[in-house]
Amino acid sequence: MIKLRLRRMGAKKRPFYRIVAAEHSSPRDGRYIEVIGTYDPLQEPAEVTVKEDRVLHFLANGAKPSETVEGLLKRKGVIPADKFYNKKPVAKAAE
Repeated sequence: MIKLRLRRMGAKKRPFYRIVAAEHSSPRDGRYIEVIGTYDPLQEPAEVTVKEDRVLHFLANGAKPSETVEGLLKRKGVIPADKFYNKKPVAKAAE
């Protein structure tokens, strides 16, 4: 399965992240398929850039974003705020 997740870059105590599409079994900073954006949490406000067409392409083909990436994409407006990719179904209580 393809995951959209963060890949840590930058120096010690100066994180910078790339948003990448990677196989779920690859290590966090290991092999990836494509860089689809960046996230710089040290900017004020935090700076997020994404290739919207590539994000939508991967999502349409079954990729799942990590919780953090999903939040960044919602904040950026790439995916609707009411759509959940990582929410697990809640079992209904017996009435």
